[in-house]
Amino acid sequence: MRENRLSGLEGGVALTRHPYPYRERRTVTVVAPIGSRLFRRLATGGGNSHCLAVAGRDTRSGMFQIHRVPSLDLPELAPYRTMRRPVDHVARRIFIAEGLKVVRRLLESDFEVVSVVLLEQWLPDFEPLLAARKNLPVYIVPRAQLEQLVGFHMFQGALAVGRFPPPRAIQDILVEIPRPWLVVALENLASAENLGVITRNCAAFGVHALIAGETCSSPYMRRSVRNSMGGIFKLPIIESPSLFAALHELRSLGVRCIAADGAAKNLTLAHVDLRGDTCIVLGSEGHGLSDTIRGACDEVVSIPMANRVDSLNVGNAAAVFLYEAARQRGSM
Repeated sequence: MRENRLSGLEGGVALTRHPYPYRERRTVTVVAPIGSRLFRRLATGGGNSHCLAVAGRDTRSGMFQIHRVPSLDLPELAPYRTMRRPVDHVARRIFIAEGLKVVRRLLESDFEVVSVVLLEQWLPDFEPLLAARKNLPVYIVPRAQLEQLVGFHMFQGALAVGRFPPPRAIQDILVEIPRPWLVVALENLASAENLGVITRNCAAFGVHALIAGETCSSPYMRRSVRNSMGGIFKLPIIESPSLFAALHELRSLGVRCIAADGAAKNLTLAHVDLRGDTCIVLGSEGHGLSDTIRGACDEVVSIPMANRVDSLNVGNAAAVFLYEAARQRGSM
């Protein structure tokens, strides 16, 4: 391999060009600054060759790999081709982050990132975060190819595959956090969008853990991750095989479980004390909480409303409860 290095390239990238297979098999590695004419020429397959680019601040550490995509059939791109089959992703313990802010927040987090797909125009903005990830594959795809890959219109052109964090027990999470604890538990939430909104609210109002019961969709579904706006990367998530057992465990730890239910007549949010260790339990909009889960809680509380409105969207109800808890605790 012949190598040519350019001097004075603070934060440059190393790019490797591979000619077509039927031409002379010779690889030339060039170091060029992001955004330079040479970088653009190589990263876009300049000349008449396919381009595989390897990039990083230092070729000995913190390296990420930029791949010019010659075919959408690459096995590494399979998670992006199957974005409409999120159940398959959940079974493989991977998820899709979609959009500039969500992908950026994933890269800023401690989550494992499997790969990134970007339009070329976003590469300079993401370079510092990509450089901090060792051996991370980054695929540069033109917009038309990207939309063909995922099967729908892409507004921003930034995607990433992340991996679920290892599961943790609720007690292991809480013992690391100063009291008073604030937890949210969910039952029967099928809407990934609502799950994402609740996750974002939890991150915004300082919730210490979110428990999704066995009848909920996964909080790591693509639309849930997108609607959380990256809040899911700041919040411990517990996907419980038994919400009833999880609430029993919380109560054994001294956590008071509060069922949010519009049918409650005796106690409203304005009159409940949320300053101690608390778990707010929310159900689906259509059916609310089951009798079993409601019975597992210490109190049933409603939000007072005017004009005979009997319920709010569950994401809005979560925000109201969590704001009141944060206000009472002096964090607002």
